Formats: sequence, structure tokens, C-alpha cells
Amino acid sequence: MTTGIADNAGHQPIDEPIIPHGPAAYFTTLPVKAMVEDLQQAGIAAEVSHSAGTFVCNHLFYAVQHYLAQHDIPSGFIHIPALPEQVPATNPSLPSLGLEPLIAAVRVMIQTCYHSKQDRQIVGGSVC
Repeated sequence: MTTGIADNAGHQPIDEPIIPHGPAAYFTTLPVKAMVEDLQQAGIAAEVSHSAGTFVCNHLFYAVQHYLAQHDIPSGFIHIPALPEQVPATNPSLPSLGLEPLIAAVRVMIQTCYHSKQDRQIVGGSVC
């Protein structure tokens, strides 16, 4: 974990392990490329991200993957955009999506996970 700001308790981790003596990283077990391709075919903008960040999202992803590594449960982390009414006036370029399209996107992703037992071999993604 690394962050440029302190959390609500005033803790500001820099290069701290999430779980001491845990592996350096975990990978998603969701068919993310298939999910992105299906979202795009449904007309919903999406892209693969190769990073959950370095603080809260990363911590959540790592901790869940660490726990589920002992079970055969597909899991991962999905960043979703804010609702338009959540976009602050100070950051109008923040990605947003209305509630109905967001619900449709979640349905597409669930259906893809249900029907895709392994991911598709396609190129794409970014580190954010």
C-alpha cells in the first residue's frame, strides 16, 4: 500500500504490505477481457485496467483475493464510474454513467462471468 494522503484515522502507508508475508500480488480470476468485449458490444464504454491502484481499491482487491485463493470462487475488482450527480463541480471530467446504463453494465458482466469459464485472448488494457 502506498498513498499520498492519510486515511480517516490519519494513517498514510508507504510501501507497506497489505498482509505480511503474503505473496507480492494476486491476479483476478474473472474473465475481464470477455467482460470488456461484451460491454463494448452492448454499446457501453469499458476497458481493461491492469491495476487496482495503490491504496483503498488495491487493499480491498488483495485482501479478497488472499482470502479466496483458498477457495475456487471467481473474483476480481471492477472500477465503475460515478453517477452523474456524484461528479463534483471541481472535477467535471470525472467519468460518470447514469444508473440505468450502470445496471445494464453490471448485468452484462454477470452474464459474461456465468457463461465464460475462461477469458478471451484479446489485446487491450491500461494501467491507471
